[in-house]
Amino acid sequence: MNNNIIRRVIVLGAISILSLLTVQTYWVLRTWDIQEREFNRKVSQAMLDAAIDLGKLNDFTLPANNFVRQLSSNYWVVNIENIFQADDLEYSLAKAFQAQNLKEDYKYGIFDCSSDQMVSGKFIKYSASAEPLAEPLQKHYDSDFIYYFGVEFPHKNSNILTNMWIVIFFTGLMLITVAFFIYTMIVILRQKQLSELQRDFINNMTHEFKTPISTINISTDVFLQNEKVKEDQRLNRYSGIIKEQVLRLNTQVEKVLQLAKIERDNIELHVENVDLTELINSISPSIELKVNDKKGVLHLDLNAANPVVRADRLHLTNILHNLIDNAVKYSRETPDIHIRLHNEGNSLALSVQDNGIGIPREHQKHVFDKFYRVPTGNVHNVKGFGLGLFYVKTMCKEHKWKLDLHSEPNKGTTITIRMPQAK
Repeated sequence: MNNNIIRRVIVLGAISILSLLTVQTYWVLRTWDIQEREFNRKVSQAMLDAAIDLGKLNDFTLPANNFVRQLSSNYWVVNIENIFQADDLEYSLAKAFQAQNLKEDYKYGIFDCSSDQMVSGKFIKYSASAEPLAEPLQKHYDSDFIYYFGVEFPHKNSNILTNMWIVIFFTGLMLITVAFFIYTMIVILRQKQLSELQRDFINNMTHEFKTPISTINISTDVFLQNEKVKEDQRLNRYSGIIKEQVLRLNTQVEKVLQLAKIERDNIELHVENVDLTELINSISPSIELKVNDKKGVLHLDLNAANPVVRADRLHLTNILHNLIDNAVKYSRETPDIHIRLHNEGNSLALSVQDNGIGIPREHQKHVFDKFYRVPTGNVHNVKGFGLGLFYVKTMCKEHKWKLDLHSEPNKGTTITIRMPQAK
C-alpha cells in the first residue's frame, strides 16, 4: 500500500468520522432540547394545575396572569397571593404531577411574608418517603410575588439522560467505532513502516550481493577456461557446479530486485506487437535444456491464427520462463510439459501444463501471493522464494490479462493466460 493510498484512506476516514460526529452531536443536542422542552411544558402545566386546585381547596382567587415563572432550568415559583397549608400544596402537586405523568423527585418551599424568606419545605421522593429540606429554596426577588411557593427538580438532567438512553447507546457505539478507526490507522502506519524497513533491507542486501556474485562469476569463467582445469575432470566438474550455483543465485537475486521494483510501483512496460509463436519458438531451446536436464519431454502445440498480442517482450519472456521453471521443479518423475496456444474468440489462450504433484484446492487461491509456498511438512526438495507466480500475476495484472489456474493433486497443473489479440 503506497503513501497516496494511505493518505487518501486517512483523509476520507477523518472526513467520514467528523461528519458522523457532527451529525451525532446535532441529534444529541436536538434530542436533549426536545426532552427538556417537553419536561418544562409538563412542569409548567402541572404548576398551573396545582395552583388552580390549591385555590379551589382554599376558596381563593388566583392572580389574573403571569403567576407561574421558571427561574432556572429546574426551578419554578408560583404566586398564589393567599395563605395556604403545606399539606394542601403537597396534595395538589401530587395530583398535578400524576396527571402529567411526571415521576420526578422534587423539593418545595413556601415563602413566609413575616420572615421575608423561603421556609423549609420537604424533599418529595417518587420512590421513597419525604424528607425535610436541609436548606431552604432560593428566594424570588420580585415585589409582585407576595405569597408564593417554589418547586425544584434536583435530578432533572439525569432523568432526561435516562430517557435518552437509545441516543446515548448509539453515541457510545460511534465513539467505539472512532477509537477503532484511530487504532486501525495506527496499526496500518506501523505495519507500513515495518514493511518499508523490510523492503529497504532486502533491496540493499540484494544490491550488496550483486558485486560478489559478479566477481565469483567472472572468476569462475576464468577458471573454467584454464587448460589444466579442463584436463582435470574432477576440477572441471567442481568448476561447473560453482558456475551453475552462481547463476542460480544470481537469478534469485534478480527476482528479489524485480519484486522490490514492483512494490515501488516503478514498473515501466515497453509495449509492442509480439508474435507469441515466434517468441515461444525462439526461447524453446533454452526451455528444452531445463526439461532435458530431468530427462523430460516438451510439447509445443502452437495452432493459433494471428498470434500477435500487445505486450512487453521482456516481461512476457520472463513469465514463460517462470511457468516452465515451476512445471519442471514440481514434476515428481519425468517432466511431461505442454505449451499450448490457441484462439478463443478475439483472445489468445496461452497455457502451460505439467504432470507434476499438483496443488491442493485449499492452497490454490494463495499460490500467487508473495512469498507463499505450498506447505510440504519437513520435506524441502524444491527450492525457491515463492516469487515466481507472484511475478506472473503482477505482470498479467499490469497487462490486463486474465490468469487462470487448474490443478489436481498428483495429476498436474495447468496455468492459462488469456490475452487480447493485437488489432
